[in-house]
Amino acid sequence: MSTARCAARTAPRRGRRAPGLPAVLCGLLLVLGLLAGCSNSKPTLPAATRSPDASAGAVHTGPDGVQEITLDTGDDYVFTPATFTVAPGRVRITVRNVAKQLTHAFQFTPGTGPAPISERIPVLGPGASGTIEFTVTVPGDYPFECSFHAALGQVGTMTVSG
Repeated sequence: MSTARCAARTAPRRGRRAPGLPAVLCGLLLVLGLLAGCSNSKPTLPAATRSPDASAGAVHTGPDGVQEITLDTGDDYVFTPATFTVAPGRVRITVRNVAKQLTHAFQFTPGTGPAPISERIPVLGPGASGTIEFTVTVPGDYPFECSFHAALGQVGTMTVSG
């Protein structure tokens, strides 16, 4: 092979550049992200550090005949109480976010329970509270969750007695 041909094969082509540092870094971050996603370890959740308010979890009937319950949630990915029972009829749930850092939400888990409940509280910042009201007539278990943290176990169940 002639020297001119060899030089032509090894010489850089015009218009083609070697990948720059940003492209290499992006590729490296992508590979590290994929490797991290393949681990079997579960995230470490913070320990419960709060004492539930005495009013949380007690179901009582308000002056308007609606069953009322208050749930608390905080920086520990837990609803307090995580389970409660109501009778068929009108229900009013208030969720208080007593967290210092975490934002939460509340919804009945879509596609579960004997009958759908579509009312939800989409966002509860630290210190905020929200209330929903609905009617239940079908007895059974109605799972609920924080839509942001359900994968971390922030779930619960409302039971409607028969």
